[in-house]
Amino acid sequence: MTDRPAADDMAAKSEGALPEGEAPATAAPEMVPAAQVTAALEAAAEFKDKLLRTLAEMENLRRRTEREVNDARVYGVAGFARDVLAVADNMHRALGTIGPEQREQADPKVKALIEGVELTERELMKVLEKYGVTKFSPEGEKFDPNVHQAMYEVPESDLPPGHVAQVIQAGYMLADRVLRPALVGVVKAAPKAPPPSANDNPPADSAAE
Repeated sequence: MTDRPAADDMAAKSEGALPEGEAPATAAPEMVPAAQVTAALEAAAEFKDKLLRTLAEMENLRRRTEREVNDARVYGVAGFARDVLAVADNMHRALGTIGPEQREQADPKVKALIEGVELTERELMKVLEKYGVTKFSPEGEKFDPNVHQAMYEVPESDLPPGHVAQVIQAGYMLADRVLRPALVGVVKAAPKAPPPSANDNPPADSAAE
């Protein structure tokens, strides 16, 4: 009695077994509709585009932040530099009122005071240079309204018109920006010659008479 089920199982297995050398049949792959493929490709392209845009925005933000930080570091001292320049200008003007003879004849204490003011002026300029402030004196150069401020015109000069003949006050740059324009006198342009009048060229027949 116990051998019957085992015999039935073996018979069932033998019926389902494949002949030797034959591979089992595989189910045909399920075909994906073309519309789904197109939609998937479009979604992937859209995702890629958004990713590239996000990366570009992040890079622009990084560069902008880096530039702003650098500008704050370089140009943040502009107000301080202008105040220091005002002090240096006052010292320079004060020293300019003392002529060579007055300096030679001055009391030793006065001479020491003058030398102290000169030393202080030089130290102030060194501090400004440390923070990127540079001095420029454009005498003889072509007038540039971006960095020069014309105070008056010079009627006669060896320089061509439109050039700086005199520098009243030197200018200063902070890195690549104008901290203070130079105050200058500019060579005046020559007056234009009046157009020839009809009287300047008499008719040929009257000249022949």
